[in-house]
Amino acid sequence: MSSCLLEIRDLRKSFQTDMARIDVLNGINLNVMKGDTIALVGASGAGKSTLLHIMGTLDKPSSGNVFFQGEDVFTLNERALATFRNRSIGFVFQFHHLLPEFTALENVMMPALISGISKDVARESALVFLEDVGLSHRVKHKPGELSGGEQQRVAIARALVLSPALLLADEPTGNLDRKTSEEVHELLAGIQRKTGLTLIIVTHNERLAARMGKTIHMVDGRIQENGNP
Repeated sequence: MSSCLLEIRDLRKSFQTDMARIDVLNGINLNVMKGDTIALVGASGAGKSTLLHIMGTLDKPSSGNVFFQGEDVFTLNERALATFRNRSIGFVFQFHHLLPEFTALENVMMPALISGISKDVARESALVFLEDVGLSHRVKHKPGELSGGEQQRVAIARALVLSPALLLADEPTGNLDRKTSEEVHELLAGIQRKTGLTLIIVTHNERLAARMGKTIHMVDGRIQENGNP
């Protein structure tokens, strides 16, 4: 059985404005193996977040293919694509996007409930992951009662509650102070070691990038190889 989780072939993404066409991704080719830890780095505007969003099917390419365990995901209809995304991919963003009216526990339960899992099973799973991120004592607190670092830990637990094969993180510590950032770095690394999931992070943080097994540099919508785009 192939150990390739994600295969990207000649991926391109363009946006049309009133003035001109903007090419954001210019022929990306990439294989991501199961268990890989990858940092996507590069200057602002290099296409890192766009690539991450297409990997996670939050956005669609203009052309090219994304294969997840051999299946071309963009051949799926919208409903099937949403189901795939919910069950197979976890997301962590710079801003946690927690629902303010719900507790930490309820926020973490949400993806499981959306997938059709019973409330009792969703609650049990959410409690496990909140304990894993060190927040078993804060399950009844709402986001406004948590620190920035605690809110991001809740977001990580939410991303993991369905045990996805792929975790995508877009500047997950970009809004945190250095000490809290280091704690989140260590948490992500520890979770990856424990679960063996595949982790891809967009970051400007050199210390976080150094923790990853691979670093991919992007320049002008291309992957830079051997110092040349």
